[in-house]
Amino acid sequence: MGPFSTSGSGHVAQTAVQGQCDPAFAAVRDVFEQHFADGLELGAAVAVYAGDRKVVDLWGGVADRRTGRAWRADTPCFAFSCTKALTATAALLLAERGAYDVDGPVTAWWPEFGAHGKERTTAAHLLSHQAGLPAFARPVTAEEAADPAAMAAELAAQEPEWTPGEGHGYHALTYGWLAGEIVRRLSGRTVGAFVKEEFAGGLDLWIGAPDDVIERGARMTARRRGPAPDGGRRAAPGPAGDALLLERLPKAAADPASRLNRAVGNPHPGKGGFNNPVVLRAGWPGAGMMTTAAGMAAFYRDLAAGRILRPDTLREAVRTRVQGPDLTMLQETAFGLGFMRPASSFRVPAAARASAFGHGGAGGSIGLGDAEAGLALAYLPNLMGDGLVGDLRAARLVEAAYRCLG
Repeated sequence: MGPFSTSGSGHVAQTAVQGQCDPAFAAVRDVFEQHFADGLELGAAVAVYAGDRKVVDLWGGVADRRTGRAWRADTPCFAFSCTKALTATAALLLAERGAYDVDGPVTAWWPEFGAHGKERTTAAHLLSHQAGLPAFARPVTAEEAADPAAMAAELAAQEPEWTPGEGHGYHALTYGWLAGEIVRRLSGRTVGAFVKEEFAGGLDLWIGAPDDVIERGARMTARRRGPAPDGGRRAAPGPAGDALLLERLPKAAADPASRLNRAVGNPHPGKGGFNNPVVLRAGWPGAGMMTTAAGMAAFYRDLAAGRILRPDTLREAVRTRVQGPDLTMLQETAFGLGFMRPASSFRVPAAARASAFGHGGAGGSIGLGDAEAGLALAYLPNLMGDGLVGDLRAARLVEAAYRCLG
């Protein structure tokens, strides 16, 4: 596909979209192209598998606004919290091998974690955002955050903000050093090393990227403030436009001491934000992955097909453990063991609500799997949306993919 392509509806749009798309999945291509036409993208990529067949692999636009460097087939992009799904998968693989009991106490393998009344916390609580440690108690720098053992020790010594297991709140960054400590302690490896060595060795996917990957990666760009190109729809918090949420979220966002801000802004990524090489090299296990859309979609392909975790392990992992008002995000969230389940924070069409799982990321990225439908999808933009999760661009692509399944 060149700079001009004809959409399924017959109109010709000037786009930067390249790659391949099975005619049966033309609706995904149409949505992707329309996002560029509507000014919703700078650069982006989307990939879809139907079973083991790659039916969509599209990319386009600009990888670096400063230089005009084009997005290419092998351009990796920072995937924010999509990382959590891989960290959870690594931890679950160790449980499957008998290294620990998911429903057993964390102190069985991490004795120091029992401080300040956390002795009844289970690994399942860590994996499902119930640990009560959504934020660090002190400011943490990007350089400090490169040491996973130190970050885990910091959290083990903290007092929880709620009784573990008695509520759930999104652990935006701390999740990685909590769930990741399962991997570090019980395998002796970092999350990034474990993922590469155990199930992602052949994929363009890194949790802790080498310098050559960072150099050719997409550069994240904040959306310029002003009216949304799509008439403001990107800011809608959920299908019904929850008025109470619209009132609460701006207040929380404006308050530096709010749990929301403490959770998402600490550690601070430092100069350059999430383009900072210090962050990209470190591979924060809660939000530190660089990947191509094709690489992340292939991970979900293999996961859904039972090639990483046994099918029974995956079924248990995607079973909804918590659902409802989130103590951090102030909206409805739903989680299994590390995976998001359908909710206003993880929007999927009706056909996907029983079996879809995955994880979204700040800025608009998403990875999704569905073992029953045989679908795997990944979408990565470098023009960041306004929300932490639930970007409408991603939701439209997911809806189109399911529509193509029939």
